[in-house]
Amino acid sequence: MVIRLPDSERLAAVLRICQRMNSERALPQLLDLVAEEAARLLDADRASIFLLSEDGRELTSKVALGSPQMIHFASDLGIAGSVVASGETVIVKDAYSDPRFYQDVDNLTGYRTLNLLAVPMTTNNGRVIGAFEILNKRDGCFEDDDVQLIKSLAANAAIAIQTARLIAELDSRRVTLEHENRNLWREVGGKLPSQLLLGTHPRMEELRRMIARIADTEITVLITGESGTGKDLVARSIHFASPRAARPFVALNCAALPEALLETELFGVEKGVATGVDRRAGKFESAQGGTIFLDEIGDLSLAAQAKILRVLQDHVVERIGGRTNISVDVRVIAATNKDLTAAMKKGEFREDLYYRLNVVHLKTPALREMPGDIPALANALLYRVASGMKRVAPPLSAAAIQVLLRSSWPGNVRQLENELRRATIVAQGPEILPSDFSEELTAVSVTPEPPSGLQQELEALERRRIQDALAANANNQQRTAKALGLSRQGLINKLKRYGIRTSPPREE
Repeated sequence: MVIRLPDSERLAAVLRICQRMNSERALPQLLDLVAEEAARLLDADRASIFLLSEDGRELTSKVALGSPQMIHFASDLGIAGSVVASGETVIVKDAYSDPRFYQDVDNLTGYRTLNLLAVPMTTNNGRVIGAFEILNKRDGCFEDDDVQLIKSLAANAAIAIQTARLIAELDSRRVTLEHENRNLWREVGGKLPSQLLLGTHPRMEELRRMIARIADTEITVLITGESGTGKDLVARSIHFASPRAARPFVALNCAALPEALLETELFGVEKGVATGVDRRAGKFESAQGGTIFLDEIGDLSLAAQAKILRVLQDHVVERIGGRTNISVDVRVIAATNKDLTAAMKKGEFREDLYYRLNVVHLKTPALREMPGDIPALANALLYRVASGMKRVAPPLSAAAIQVLLRSSWPGNVRQLENELRRATIVAQGPEILPSDFSEELTAVSVTPEPPSGLQQELEALERRRIQDALAANANNQQRTAKALGLSRQGLINKLKRYGIRTSPPREE
C-alpha cells in the first residue's frame, strides 16, 4: 500500500522542484528533471513531455521517463494532441478504451499505458507549447487533487522551458555571430592594419607576404627594427588577419613601466597583497583567446623574462600574491629595437626565451632604406593625419618633398608622420613648403644631390619673388611674409637658404 503525502508536503515538494527548475538552464536536463520529479510526486510509473513544434504541426517527446526513444507524431493525434488543441486537462482511467488515445506510441516503445493525466503546458502569455502526461498511477487512478498539483508544476515547467529555449537560442546566435565576426575581421577588418603598411620596396612586399603566411598559425613572432618603423602595426596586422581577430589584441610597452609594476600589469594581482589593493587581471588574462603584443621586450628584467618563458611553456599565469595557476590561451608577439643576440652574450637576455620567441623573425625596414617610397608614403600619411584632425591639408610642394628625400629619418615613419601633422597645422599657403617643417628636420639631412635644371629654375624664381616682395614692403619681414603666404619663421628660413641679406626696414 502506498502512503499518500499530505497536501502541505506535496506543495512544499512542488516549490522545491520549481526552485530546481529555475536554476537549470540546459533544456535536456530540465525536461529530465521535470519528468522524474512529476512521476515521483504523483507516485506514477513514468512521465512524458510533448513539445509543440514552431509551426504547430508536430508533437515531439523530448523525454519520456523510462524510455530512451524520441517520439514524433502529428499534433492532432493522441491525448496530447487533444490537450494542446483544447487547452484543457484530461484524466483517462482506461487508455485503450478512449478513442483519443494514440496506440502507436505504445507500439513503438513496447510500453502499455493503463491510465494517465494530461495537462497543457501554457506560458504566461497564454500560449500552449505542449502537453505534460503522467502515466500509470501505481495506486488507483489520478484524481482532482493530482490535477491541481500537476497544473502548478506544468505552468512553472513551461516558463522554465521557454527560458531554457531562449538561452539556447541566444547561445546559438552568439556562436554564429562570433563566427561571422571572426570571418568579417579576417576578410574586411583584418585588412585595415596591413593596408597601412605602405610602400612598394621589395622589403615591404616581403614583409606583407610573410604576415599573410603566418597569420593563420599559432606560432610566436619576434619583430625587430628601429624605433618608429611600425612594429606595432605589423603585430596588429598579424592579429587581425588571424582566426583570433574577434578576440582581444592587448599591447604592453615593457619599457614604459617601472620594474615594480611590470609584473602586476603582465600577470595581475590578488586582493589583499597590499592595503587597498583589489584583485585585478593582468594583460595575459585580458588577452584570453586573442593576442598579446609585448613591445620593447628587450627591456624586461631577467626575472620577468623567466615568468614570460613559463607562460609560453605551460600556458598558465599566476597573479602576484596568488597560489593558483590560471590557464591562458594567447598568442604572443614580441618586438624590440635592441640587438637581442648581443644582449644574450652579455647575459642580459635569456637564450631560452629568445628561441621561444624567435620562431618567426620579421624585420621592419628603416625609412632611409626605402627612399623611393617616401613621396607616396608621405602623401598617404598626410591625408590620414589631416583627416584625423578634420582638416584639408595643402599638398606637398616639390621643394618640401626634396627635404623629405634628403632627411636621414632617425625616427622613421613615426617622425615623418609627426612632421606632416605639424606641417598641416603650420602651413598657410596653397602648398606645404620646407619652412613648414621643424628646424630639426631641415637641419639634419644627408648631402643633397645637385638640383636638376628644373629645380634650379624653381629656386631662382622663388629667390626673385622673395627679393621683389622685400623691396615692395620696405624690407619689413612681417609684411613680406604675409604677402608671400608664409609665416615669418618660414621667410627667415628661406632668406637663410638663399643667402638673401636684408637691410633694416626704411622709415615710412
